[in-house]
Amino acid sequence: MHSERKGSAAAGGIIRLNKYLAQAGICSRREADRLIEQGEVTVDGKTVLPGFMVSGREKIKVGDRIVRAANRKIVVAFYKPAGVTTTSHDPHAAVTLEDVFHYPVRLTYAGRLDRDSEGLLLMTNDGDLIEAMMRGAAGHEKEYIVRTRSRISDQALSRMREGIYLKELNVRTRPCRIERLGEYTFRIVLTQGLNRQIRRMCAAVGSEVKSLKRVRVLNITVKGLRPGTQREITGTELAQLYREAGLTGQQEQ
Repeated sequence: MHSERKGSAAAGGIIRLNKYLAQAGICSRREADRLIEQGEVTVDGKTVLPGFMVSGREKIKVGDRIVRAANRKIVVAFYKPAGVTTTSHDPHAAVTLEDVFHYPVRLTYAGRLDRDSEGLLLMTNDGDLIEAMMRGAAGHEKEYIVRTRSRISDQALSRMREGIYLKELNVRTRPCRIERLGEYTFRIVLTQGLNRQIRRMCAAVGSEVKSLKRVRVLNITVKGLRPGTQREITGTELAQLYREAGLTGQQEQ
């Protein structure tokens, strides 16, 4: 049975359970609410309702796993190789992110990258950053290098640049920046994250993607990384990431 008790602000140092789980790097606050609603989260052995307040002194579990508050917010730039499925619970995936990414603290991806694509993934234990990066309306820039199987015309690039209707998603893409790099390659900067967006955009103009590499998310680039390698984001680079994500100053909390 769900417990309806809520903590009182007078108790001092308490926060909503969904925020606690987000700060511990378990998931975003929205996903935390879903887990709470499904009864997957217990506090001192009891299931609770969304909006429940905790101090962090309780025994908090998601499934069979005890959750401990993160002592420090961590962001890691990871070069995901092609062929790796981002989600960790896909029973049909040959290789998942958990197979290739390892870090002493549990980190979660802030924005997916499809299996056939490679390049930059931001991994973090900061639920607020995960939430911010997955909010499509925020218009965060993501930059990709794309190679097509056949020559892509200037007209096709222009159509994509202006925004193109994707019938299968019933949506028109936002205008974007595109720069031709060669007969078969171009650079594209998106401010939205529709499912397999670039591949769908290319298909809509009669082209097929041969390879797709994400090289930048906001101010963080894949420069200096090889497939399967990673580096922690720190200092002024981290501060700039938080500013551009709309979370100024929160990296020090």
